[in-house]
Amino acid sequence: MTHPPVRGARALVPLVVAVLVLALAGCGLSAPDSGNGGDREAGKAAPRLADVEPAVEPVASPTPELPVTVTDNQGTEVTVEDASRILALDVYGTLARTVFELGLGDNVVGRDTTTQFAEAADLPLVTQNGHDLSAEAILELDPTVILTDTSLGPWNVVLQMREIGIPVVVLDSHRGLGNVDSLITDVAEALGVPEAGRALVERTSAEVDEVRAVLEEVAPEDVTDQLRAVFLYVRGQAGVYYMFGAESGAEGLIDALGLYDVAAEIDWSGMKPVTDEAIIAAQPDVVLMMSGGLESVDGVPGLLERLPALANTPAGERERFVDMEDSQILGFGPQTAEVLNALGVAIYAPEALR
Repeated sequence: MTHPPVRGARALVPLVVAVLVLALAGCGLSAPDSGNGGDREAGKAAPRLADVEPAVEPVASPTPELPVTVTDNQGTEVTVEDASRILALDVYGTLARTVFELGLGDNVVGRDTTTQFAEAADLPLVTQNGHDLSAEAILELDPTVILTDTSLGPWNVVLQMREIGIPVVVLDSHRGLGNVDSLITDVAEALGVPEAGRALVERTSAEVDEVRAVLEEVAPEDVTDQLRAVFLYVRGQAGVYYMFGAESGAEGLIDALGLYDVAAEIDWSGMKPVTDEAIIAAQPDVVLMMSGGLESVDGVPGLLERLPALANTPAGERERFVDMEDSQILGFGPQTAEVLNALGVAIYAPEALR
C-alpha cells in the first residue's frame, strides 16, 4: 500500500516507508491486554529517539503589510508598525520556528534558550538561568515587535517592554494538536503576512494528516490492544517528577500516535507530581519523555532507581522509554508532522532506527 505525496508538503522521514513496510511484512506488532503485563513486543527493545532536526523551509518570501492592529490572547489591542527586528519567545521555541517557516527568519534578532534549530542557533540569547527573560538583553537588540506567551517570565519584563513602547503580542501559551493552525495564523497576522500564514497552515495540516493516516493504519484499532502510554516530565536535579494528563498537550500527542492514554483512565488532569499509586494504577507499556529529563536522571536506570514503582510496570520491565528533545516533543508548531513521524517510527518500528 502506498500513499500519494501531499501537494505542498515536505518530504517526511520514513514513517510511511519504514512503518508500513515493517507492519505489512509481519513484524509482529502484537499488543495483548496489559492488565497482567501482556506480551507487547517482548524484550527490552525501545530505542532512544534521535532529535528531529529538519531544515527550515519557508513557505514564502513575504513582505509584511503594516501597520496592523491585532487583539492578542489577553484581550490587549496591539498595533505593529515594523517587523524588521522580531523577537519570538516561548518555552518550546515554537513561535520562533513559526516565524522562520513563514519566511521572516532574517528579521529575527534574538532567541530564547529553547530555540535551538540550526538556522537560529547563532542568534544572541535573551534568556538566562534557563527560561528567565533578561530585560537588558532584549533592549540591546532594539526589537520592533515581540511575540511571546505566558510560558516565560518574569512577567514584569514583558510588561516593561510594553511600557517603553515596544509592541508586545501575547499569544496562546497552550500547545496541542487542536490549536496548531490558529497559533500559526495569529503569528502571521501579527506580522502582517496573512497569506504566508494561510500557506503554512495548509502545508502543516497536509503533513499532519498524512502522518496520522499512516499511524491509524499501523496502530491497533481496538483500545484493548493499544499500548498503554504516559508522559513523564522529569528534572532530576530539582527532584521534579510529573505525569502529564488532560489539558497538558500530552493527551493529544498520545492519541495521535494511536496509543492508549492511561492518564484519562485514572482521571489524571493537568501537570502534577506523580505518585507510586498513580504509576501502579497506570501500568504503562511505553513512557514518553523529554530527552533533557531522561538525561537529568542518568538515563533509564537512574529513572527506575528514583521511581521504583515504575520498574514494576511493563514499560519499566522492558525499558520502553521514548524520548525527544525538550523543545520539540510538545512544541506543536510547523514541526508537528515530523514529531509524530519520528515518534511513530520509534514506537512501532524501532528496527528502522538501528
